[in-house]
Amino acid sequence: IIQQTVNQHFTDCTVITIAHRITSILDSDMVLFLSEGLIEEYDSPKKLLKDKSSSLAQLVAEYTRRSNTGFGS
Repeated sequence: IIQQTVNQHFTDCTVITIAHRITSILDSDMVLFLSEGLIEEYDSPKKLLKDKSSSLAQLVAEYTRRSNTGFGS
């Protein structure tokens, strides 16, 4: 419900999201991916996901794998 509210009421605003659930950023226009406080990637999620070597693509792949097998596996 929070994501839906942000999408409906802040369409013309810059929204900074600190994501704990990777799926919450996939609809964003742009993603800034930090690693150890340094910028690692900055682009649209669509472009980053196309590049299988990108950190975002690897994180989504790991999230998907764990979701399909269970996080305790």
